[in-house]
Amino acid sequence: MLLKPILMGAGIAVAVALSACTTGGAFRTFSSGYGGLTDAGYRIPPVPIYKVDRKYLRQIVPYEETDELPGTIIVDTGAKFLYYLLGDGKAMRYGIGVGKAGFEWHGTAHVALKHAWPDWRPPAEMIVRERKKGRIIPVHMVGGLKNPLGARALYLFNKGGDTGYRLHGSPEWWTIGTAVSAGCIRLMNQDIIDLYNRTEIGAKVIVI
Repeated sequence: MLLKPILMGAGIAVAVALSACTTGGAFRTFSSGYGGLTDAGYRIPPVPIYKVDRKYLRQIVPYEETDELPGTIIVDTGAKFLYYLLGDGKAMRYGIGVGKAGFEWHGTAHVALKHAWPDWRPPAEMIVRERKKGRIIPVHMVGGLKNPLGARALYLFNKGGDTGYRLHGSPEWWTIGTAVSAGCIRLMNQDIIDLYNRTEIGAKVIVI
């Protein structure tokens, strides 16, 4: 009788780890924006920013090498940065975690949906792939602190419909700046809340 709870607990831990989904000088870093906070009844723990490379903290930076309109999101998977264009040659820059080898995605899409504390339904191929490795992940997980999509999710669609990729939060702040996910773009929970509040439905997203 204890086997199922143990497997499910292990599955949740694995799910969080798997979740699918121009570096000019910065002149304003929001290092005070990573404290603990209560959101929709959930208590998001603080990020120990002294353990995070300063370049991955949320900050306004110069960004002039684009003709894209303010409100556009540009994801630089190589540098592990996400830029939200502010206009006037500036952008809000966030540190991100990206897809590991074999799970990268590049292209242009738009934000079709936004959800706070979203449910997570892993794709069938992920469930099968992880089962072959002896890992059991749930077919559905309700929103919450242990959910791999974190506090917010922005859903990316293109002409073909849902790309399956998300910009989402993560409680695993130590994975920012690395290639660890199953393709989705992860941000620290404090950062995805900030990005969520700025981003409008229909916003253009360019992943390079």
